[in-house]
Amino acid sequence: MKTYKKTEGTRDLTEGVIWKQLLLFTLPLLGSSLIQQLYNTVDLLFVGNFLGKEAFAAVGASSLIITCLVGFFTGLSAGTAVISAQTFGRKSKAELQRAVHTAIGLSFLGGAVLMAIGYSGAPLFLRWMNTPAEILGISVSYLRIYFLSLLSVVTYNMGSGILRAVGDSKSPLLYQLIGGITNIVLNALFLIVLGYGVEGVAWATLFSQTVAAGCVLIHLSMTNGDHHLSWSKIRIDKETIFRILHVGVPVGLQSLVITLSNIFVQYFINGFGVEAIAAFAAYFKVELVIYLPIVAFGQAITTFSAQNIGAGEIERMKKGTRDCLLMGITLAIITSALMLIFGREAFWLFNRDSLVIDYGIRIIQTTFPFYFLYVILEVLGDSIRGSSKSIPPMIIVLLNICVLRTILLFTITTYYADLRGVAITYPVTWATTAVCMSVYFLKGKWLVQHAPKC
Repeated sequence: MKTYKKTEGTRDLTEGVIWKQLLLFTLPLLGSSLIQQLYNTVDLLFVGNFLGKEAFAAVGASSLIITCLVGFFTGLSAGTAVISAQTFGRKSKAELQRAVHTAIGLSFLGGAVLMAIGYSGAPLFLRWMNTPAEILGISVSYLRIYFLSLLSVVTYNMGSGILRAVGDSKSPLLYQLIGGITNIVLNALFLIVLGYGVEGVAWATLFSQTVAAGCVLIHLSMTNGDHHLSWSKIRIDKETIFRILHVGVPVGLQSLVITLSNIFVQYFINGFGVEAIAAFAAYFKVELVIYLPIVAFGQAITTFSAQNIGAGEIERMKKGTRDCLLMGITLAIITSALMLIFGREAFWLFNRDSLVIDYGIRIIQTTFPFYFLYVILEVLGDSIRGSSKSIPPMIIVLLNICVLRTILLFTITTYYADLRGVAITYPVTWATTAVCMSVYFLKGKWLVQHAPKC
């Protein structure tokens, strides 16, 4: 075993004040997630303000399909991050090198396959979702161009997962910022100056995501740390790919199935008409103020848990999980309250149609007061995944968020034909998932394999 070569930007989470280490690591993750989400949000802002509610609804209807196909490979990047972080905690150079080159090879292969499936299947996917005929054509055009960017999206996520694993959360933030600025500039150029319409914002996303992915690959190629990327060494190592898949496939399947269940939700939403579609499209952007910090805390606790478990610091991992829960719940309560107060103004940024805004207010009044529950299921689930145990959290999430939510949708909307009937299924299933995840975290045997040897 060789000692890991610490370089500038990396962070060892196995030492230092826990809450401070977590907070300093989380803040750049939050910034990076915010900028990454802003790609599609900027698209919606430009489309909603310059092309009207039909184009706005077309972009919104496409978003879940993109998330569905990207989610699986994002899960694989989570597997890469966990394996790399555990290796970092053990200070093993050889294992880390295998993880880096296997992960990048997997991203190239998987991204290309994903791009081909998405481009060819776009019309079929949209019809499955009951997309209204009046927006089907422009939805297909937008979605097909967007799918061309997925090789870059997958590569960026895989590369940034490696950087996060070694404690570097600042570099992914910087590279997403560069890509985000590129996206804004190109949106203005293609949409306002050249008049490309919905296709223009999709091309802007393609170019900007490619810039972000290129920055990550250049960083990995130029670093002098043991997570250095050598292009000639890119290959898929059988043992390493098995470990990555063992963690990443359940996370990817969870993301995929959750998004598929959201497509069922979208099916019901589409039945309420274009205004309802636009309202939910805007809602999924307005909620980012609450949702993204929760995701950032979840990403942070995964790396924290994996590094400390790799180093044998089990009690430190548990204390970190408690601190992360406290910080996440506090922030979720504050942001939920603020968004309830300024919800009308937030929806107005995306769409100025009064009916769309009224629908949006109904939705957030139903869901936002309960968002603290999402912190519990996210942080506990991600802490468990840091131990390489990703199947139990996946099962808990799928049974509650997917199966139970779908049953509730069919039941409630049968007797209550209102958007709030769709929205109420979210906090109900957050609550049941949080309870199940808490029981498993406290009573499950997910740490047995990592128990100290006597």
